[in-house]
Amino acid sequence: MQEEAPNGDSAPDTEPEGTDPASAEASPEPDALELARQEAARFKDQLLRTAADFDNFRKRARREQSDAEKKGREDVLKDLLPVFDNLERAIVHAEKATDVQSVAEGIKMVIRQFTDTLAKLGVERIEAVGQPFDPSLHEAIQQLETSDFAPGTIAAEIQGGYRAQDRLIRPAMVVVAKAPAGGSAS
Repeated sequence: MQEEAPNGDSAPDTEPEGTDPASAEASPEPDALELARQEAARFKDQLLRTAADFDNFRKRARREQSDAEKKGREDVLKDLLPVFDNLERAIVHAEKATDVQSVAEGIKMVIRQFTDTLAKLGVERIEAVGQPFDPSLHEAIQQLETSDFAPGTIAAEIQGGYRAQDRLIRPAMVVVAKAPAGGSAS
């Protein structure tokens, strides 16, 4: 409803005195700018918290990994210590024994115990002698001319190789057979 002017005419809608239409439109700007600043500050705080949480997570993960590695080593050592104990007993027995055969049997028992312990840990010896040479499992250190083995077959094992599941721990050091040289020159 429009107000009537004192002369009876209706007064046009006018803004109250002292307000400028341009300043009315400009007043939301500082509020929007302030809101944007507050939101930016909130995002920055959130980012800093997330970065700190991630840093804490990374430190915790490293610590947990280190603890798991230590526990794994301890578990392996617990499995291997009885083998070591039996080797010590074998040495004591060997110093007093007069029968070499009994010492040899004792050492064979300890080696069997060690092999069983490795198998329990998932470690197996790599087959070598009589097998075809495989560079992914064997390390050739020598070739031997022989007719006892087919060329490219392993004739002797110098040092055993081991693997754990699908991972090579140490390749077997082997001697690879090669065909004997042709006839001799006269």
